[in-house]
Amino acid sequence: MTTAADAPRSAPHTAAAETLADLSEGAVLGRIFPRLPTAAAQLLGPGDDAAVIAAPDGRFVVTTDMMIQGPDFRLAWSTPHDLGWKAAATNLSDVAAMGARPTALVVAIAAPPSTPVAVLEGIADGLRDCCEALAPGCGVVGGDLSASDALTLAVTAFGDLEGRAPVLRSGARPGDVVSLCGLLGDAGRGLELLFRLGVDANGVPNIDRANALKLAHPTEVAAQLAPVPPIASGPIAALAGATAMLDLSDGLAIDAGRIARASGVGIDFDSASLGDRIEVALGGGEDHGLLATFPPDAVLPAGFRRLGTVVAASASNAGMITVDGAPHDQGGWDPYRGWDGAAG
Repeated sequence: MTTAADAPRSAPHTAAAETLADLSEGAVLGRIFPRLPTAAAQLLGPGDDAAVIAAPDGRFVVTTDMMIQGPDFRLAWSTPHDLGWKAAATNLSDVAAMGARPTALVVAIAAPPSTPVAVLEGIADGLRDCCEALAPGCGVVGGDLSASDALTLAVTAFGDLEGRAPVLRSGARPGDVVSLCGLLGDAGRGLELLFRLGVDANGVPNIDRANALKLAHPTEVAAQLAPVPPIASGPIAALAGATAMLDLSDGLAIDAGRIARASGVGIDFDSASLGDRIEVALGGGEDHGLLATFPPDAVLPAGFRRLGTVVAASASNAGMITVDGAPHDQGGWDPYRGWDGAAG
């Protein structure tokens, strides 16, 4: 149930905040579109039944992701700008993990009619700022608005392979180096802090306590609420010979297991490379770094660091994750089970 502390936040107003119910859909779109970035690949943008996007390679990658109030975010913790930024960042990271360059986003938002228009404007600003910072030239080419009891953002992202083969999860081979570009465990620690210290005495998310956490633990909380994935490193990894790659979203152990199962191999992590809180590093999710494997003799691109090695596996144990040779559970985020194995 949404509480007063979890109500949508907007910029302060001297008069009553203008809500979505006060305006028509067209009027709301008229307030949002000027705030959104234009895609360089856009041949026809918002305003028609569909956008037209250039695909010079003749192929494009496409991915989609949803953020729903409740299971995916708390309005008492995230600003509208945070929501727009994260909605863009999580999709841009999936495009980058294929070795592609993000070109365009389509964004659908459903919100309660009582939502202040300023909230959607803040989301639009977050979408714009994330694209400009992480994927210059990528823009929003269309979308949809609707009404819902819970604020919901659905983003579809497109990317250009620029003549390269896509980097799949299924290309890892025994002996390959397992590496990561990006943060590891920070977002999981940020979520742990928010659930432990960003709530009131009844366990309800609290704006003031969350803001205090943002000051006391800026790196961890920002990694959770407004991640900064290494988008430009995706195409660089592809050019450097990455054999497999994946967006690190649900936890290192579970995501590494996906590469291992798809490739028919195992992955062994070096505990020394995982930091001083190994369970958080392995089980915490939403860092949105790029987990990639490279041939043994490859020079890792700038920003990538070695975490372990791809090992041979039999048909019965393909997908196994080990740490210093010892089997490890593949805990992480599952939308139907929540967090599993991220405590610590």
